Amino acid sequence: MKNKKIQKKIKKEHNFQKTKIEKAISILKKKSRRKFIESFDSIIMLGINAKKTDQNIRGSTVLPHGTGKKIIVAVFAHGKQAEEAKNAGAEFIGMEDLSKQIKQNKIKFDVVVTSPENMKQVSMLGSILGPKGLMPNHKMGTITSDIYQTVKKIKNGQIRYKNEKNGIIHALIGKSNFSTKQIKENLISLIKDLKKQKPHTMKGKYFKKIFLKTTMGPAIEIKKSSLK
Repeated sequence: MKNKKIQKKIKKEHNFQKTKIEKAISILKKKSRRKFIESFDSIIMLGINAKKTDQNIRGSTVLPHGTGKKIIVAVFAHGKQAEEAKNAGAEFIGMEDLSKQIKQNKIKFDVVVTSPENMKQVSMLGSILGPKGLMPNHKMGTITSDIYQTVKKIKNGQIRYKNEKNGIIHALIGKSNFSTKQIKENLISLIKDLKKQKPHTMKGKYFKKIFLKTTMGPAIEIKKSSLK
């Protein structure tokens, strides 16, 4: 969503631009009258120049209260690593057999994890996984020698994020049945992680605007001073 569209929607819905995180969560919860549990999403506008590769932000972080969403994990592993993946809670584990299931579109999953030595097997699925943003990546932590800990983190609420062409990051930080404290602490945790990734080459303000919204609700701009 473009900056002007977000601002216009906020003005139309509430006639204000910024509010404290607690009040924003309260407003969004009251407006949530759906028959399903809506997601709470953050929209973070960064002052980076996304055209410069050294300013692009991409990574993952574990939210203290998880996301409220069940994450389905597929792991390319065999032997001891396959056992580690199973113990950590991965739903799909294998090598050639897993590749076949993916090629035939027989299974659905949210994340793919592999060890460096098994990337050759995964790379053959590039045309399938790549367009979906599911290709394992060192920076995202999905290419790893520690299969057990990686899968465990993902199952416990790890989120992956990357900026879009306009420098905006969208990230799921909870559900409408989360407490205000849980949503706030998840957002603060994400902000802290993003701070660590501030590019050394960028100039000006890093965090331009931060919004919070629910699946079907409006976007509300958050006062950055309330995220402490």
